[in-house]
Amino acid sequence: SSSAEMESKVVEVQRGNLVVDIPASGNLALSHEEELAFETSGTILEILVEEGDSVEEGQVLAKLDTSVWEENLRILELDVTQRKINLKSAKLALEKAEEPTDSQGNSQAPDPLEVDVKELQVDLAKARLEDAQEALNEAENASPEIIAPFAGFITKVNVDGGDEVKKGTVAMILADPTEFETEVFVNEMDIFKVKTGTRATVQVNAMPTLILPAKVTHISPTATVQQGVVNYKVKVEVESLEAIMQEREQARQEAMEQRTVPGELPERLKKAIEEGSITQEQAEEMMEQMQQRQGGQQGQTPTMIPEDFHLREGLTVTVSIIVEEKDNVLLVPNNAIISHSGKTFVQVLKDDIVEQRSIKTGISDWQYTEVTDGLNEGEQVVVPQGTATTTTTPKQQKPPGGMMIPGMGKPR
Repeated sequence: SSSAEMESKVVEVQRGNLVVDIPASGNLALSHEEELAFETSGTILEILVEEGDSVEEGQVLAKLDTSVWEENLRILELDVTQRKINLKSAKLALEKAEEPTDSQGNSQAPDPLEVDVKELQVDLAKARLEDAQEALNEAENASPEIIAPFAGFITKVNVDGGDEVKKGTVAMILADPTEFETEVFVNEMDIFKVKTGTRATVQVNAMPTLILPAKVTHISPTATVQQGVVNYKVKVEVESLEAIMQEREQARQEAMEQRTVPGELPERLKKAIEEGSITQEQAEEMMEQMQQRQGGQQGQTPTMIPEDFHLREGLTVTVSIIVEEKDNVLLVPNNAIISHSGKTFVQVLKDDIVEQRSIKTGISDWQYTEVTDGLNEGEQVVVPQGTATTTTTPKQQKPPGGMMIPGMGKPR
């Protein structure tokens, strides 16, 4: 064997956070688009926006010729009036049919059949009046204008001024520029790990430092099969930049309060201050460091969001769907683990002597494995260097530092 295969290094067992995720890639798409339609028929008087225009909530985007709308209202008002007259006439006819005397004042029993007919005519007149009143109310509430229901930008305009349109004709499409989603494919081996609401992160490839929090909003019930490979479409919705900035500001204010109010310190730090092992200033500094680590471990907020930065439809993104995560667990590099006869071992260096020790493991990512039993924090394990290993720092995890074992190979 080559000398490279004999090289090894020692790393210290440390605690850290471990995240198991499903990586995928996709493109951003607008997640909130709304078709804006006319609420009544008529002739378009003017279209006040073009494709690409930004609009504010409540802004008038298009108008119909109100003369047609007003004429329609007048006709419906007359119809309601006529229906009221018809109902009154039907009621009078019923009262007359129910009278116990004829027109000359002679006593006469009402004709039951005639009374039934007049009652039906009254019921019919009431129903027709209700229909007419409902049509009038609907017309009065139907605006001859299209008004923006939220702030956004126009992605499409389907009509022009002067066009004759019917009720329900879609005039344009409005999109919210702050809400995005992406569709990715997850293979059949991983799809059972994914659920609606599962947390995810979205990294914009054009800006590697921009990592946005997201969540799974839909999982396709049917598979997409291409060349014998089975995948399922998974929709991931990205949290808006505005919401992220608000959360970061709130977290910053809370951190400031915790640093300035002694009562907000954890119990173990307050106890250490009382015992005199650390000062108030040291406790606050430790608190700040812990908060910074927690902020970095969440992996959700971008390192820096440039001023006036906006996401754009079509941007290529890398999605990480978080299926499992553990905080503050013992970690060893995957290359340090030896499997034999169904058991798991590591080589532990103690007093310049290497011993093989059986361990129990938990979850693993592409670089580190959780150790649940058999090792203690601070112990040193041997990591063979015969195979290529990466030195990239994994997300949310500071890798343990290492040193070469004397006599077991030279650093490359």
